[in-house]
Amino acid sequence: MKLKGKVAVITGGTRGIGLACSELFAKEGATVIACATSAPQVCPEGIECRVLNVADRAACLAFFDDVVAKHGKIDILVNNAGITRDAMTRKMTDEQWDLVVDVNLNGVFNLTRHVGAAMQAQGHGVIINMSSLAGEIGNIGQANYSAAKAAVIGLTKTWAKEFALKGSQVRVNCITPGFITTDMVKSVPQEVVDKLTASVPLGKMGRAEDIANCALFLACDDSAYITGQVIGVNGGMSM
Repeated sequence: MKLKGKVAVITGGTRGIGLACSELFAKEGATVIACATSAPQVCPEGIECRVLNVADRAACLAFFDDVVAKHGKIDILVNNAGITRDAMTRKMTDEQWDLVVDVNLNGVFNLTRHVGAAMQAQGHGVIINMSSLAGEIGNIGQANYSAAKAAVIGLTKTWAKEFALKGSQVRVNCITPGFITTDMVKSVPQEVVDKLTASVPLGKMGRAEDIANCALFLACDDSAYITGQVIGVNGGMSM
């Protein structure tokens, strides 16, 4: 029960990597509020599911106020919500660019600006940002996604410094997943999946649980002296 008594907010927390984090954190004793843009058909047992569009600034403030009013605090924030709208740069529409940046970058800022300040005031807290391998090395057809995820790395390092001012024990770290088996991958042709898998030094795709395990480590006291770090969970792709 590494997170017993903790209140954790996980955006994009009802599917894929976010769901794996929600379930693991709840298993480890946390009160978990899992957010998504739409309500799941079934909310996993022991998890509080909430509807939130992280790109909506007013909605993020209202959500933050409501969670603190109900639970009294937020100890852990996992900024996991993300989308893709892939296209080559010359063909990318304004809508594709704006939507991906609004969710993957602005959405991280919109909620963390409130949660981070509250954590600093209470003197402790953990923020975990989900970036991507694409944010580190780029990816053809993902200028919008790569740019947003690279910016999240910059936010991580800045917030690790800002929210630790005046002796506050707020830790901010970033995970960069590689090729992970999620619903998003299920729509990719098998020959493409095989090619991607062959490029991974460990020779296999990752699981959502692999990312959740890393997030748990960063969220609990086992990593009490780790902040401002970018941890690649990608089978060696970023070497």
